[in-house]
Amino acid sequence: MNANESIAVPLLHDISTAVARERNVGKLLGQVLEITERHLGMVRGTIALLAGDELRIEASARSLNAEERALGRYRIGEGVTGLVAKTGRAVVVPDVRHDPRFLNRTKARGKGDAVSFVCVPLVHGGQIVGTLSADREIREGDRPLDEAVELLGIVANVVGDAASAYREQRAEREALVEENRKLRSLLSESPGRLIGECPEMREVYAQIRQVAPTDATVLVRGASGTGKELVARAIQALSGRKNMPFVVLNCAALPESLVESELFGHERGAFTDARERRIGRAEAANGGTLFLDEIGDLSVPVQVKLLRFLQERTFSRVGSNEERSSDVRFIAATSRNLEEMMAKGRFREDLYYRLAIFPIVLPDLARRGGDVVLLARHFLEKACLKYGKKDLSFSPPALDAMLAYAWPGNVRELENCVERAVLTAQDGCIRTYNLPPAIQGPEFAEDPFRPDAPRTLAEQLDALERRILEAALRRHSGNRSAAGRELGVSPRMMNYRLKRLGIRVRAADA
Repeated sequence: MNANESIAVPLLHDISTAVARERNVGKLLGQVLEITERHLGMVRGTIALLAGDELRIEASARSLNAEERALGRYRIGEGVTGLVAKTGRAVVVPDVRHDPRFLNRTKARGKGDAVSFVCVPLVHGGQIVGTLSADREIREGDRPLDEAVELLGIVANVVGDAASAYREQRAEREALVEENRKLRSLLSESPGRLIGECPEMREVYAQIRQVAPTDATVLVRGASGTGKELVARAIQALSGRKNMPFVVLNCAALPESLVESELFGHERGAFTDARERRIGRAEAANGGTLFLDEIGDLSVPVQVKLLRFLQERTFSRVGSNEERSSDVRFIAATSRNLEEMMAKGRFREDLYYRLAIFPIVLPDLARRGGDVVLLARHFLEKACLKYGKKDLSFSPPALDAMLAYAWPGNVRELENCVERAVLTAQDGCIRTYNLPPAIQGPEFAEDPFRPDAPRTLAEQLDALERRILEAALRRHSGNRSAAGRELGVSPRMMNYRLKRLGIRVRAADA
């Protein structure tokens, strides 16, 4: 038996035992490297596997940190490792200090370290799946490196199947992670700058993603301050027109006499003070998106001209008979009851049906539950950055007060409220008395010396009970039976407590 055979027999015996016992392929590769180092007297054994056109270190006899793993990547043909993966032939570097092909990506060897490097291919089914490599310190009287190459080649043949299996597992795992990321993005991540996690907002996100890739006209409905323009911008950002103009016209912000000119433009001398020709928003948005906000405020004559533009994509500037065209995607928004306006003859039915191809309805903030806290913290971070304040936070009573408030001004009112609170906060904490008076309530008072704070023990207990009951009702959308079950209170006692504390619940929610 020659020297190589005397080493190979116990080496293969130990590797075969590990293969038979270890079911975790990742751990098995690590064990193979440890066995190889022990029998061959080598160090820094490493297995790199192919992922596309790149080799990544997947197993090592020594523990690698995240930085070393990130650095230990080689393109096909790059360095010694990449060369072996490209050619399928083993490479021996007698002294890494004198071979420019050796890149030492992981910085595991010092500049003066006298080591040899051996790298062999891992093959499965006739295909190269990776490489197996190791270092050997240069010493007098060492066996020739050819012997090390031969023995590493034997190990590579034995673990080729395991390496291929691990590579497939990694590919499946990465594909699953990517699929989950996409699903999370579709189901939970908000498009654009919209913020919210309640079911109503998730439905809005799904609708945005559904309609954005098309050119369908969208009608965004919701009360003032709910974020209708943000929805329009999110649709634009996810559409094929994302790099084209996004032009806004607020129909309620202009006098009726100027709306048509702003929308379609005018010629010089078309009316008093029309000293120059001017293009309108419809022309400026060519190729992009035209967002008409508060479209319910358009006069009926302008509605007629807008309807023609929607149908034909053609228009005429004020003071001109020349037909012009513009390729735009329409998004309209309104806080008005268009159905009621149609019944009164103030909004054209044909225009309504042209606009409402894909309606999206934004919920009032009062219906969005926990989104109030989410939005408040977002606006807090934004305001702190704006005014140079750091480490501000909301006190629990301040959050309770904001949750209890009806928010008639919706998200816009909340943002203004938080900005005011940031300006008035003094001690690193936003308290109820930093909020606007309309949001404050005696049950949320934190300063016992304030005149509106509960004074007696009975008053403070009532305030606490009111806060608990109202919070439970909010969690159950006003359903007193469900709130009572959560609190362990019978229906009779629940009704008694609500009546005693003056808490009103809509009959439909009872």
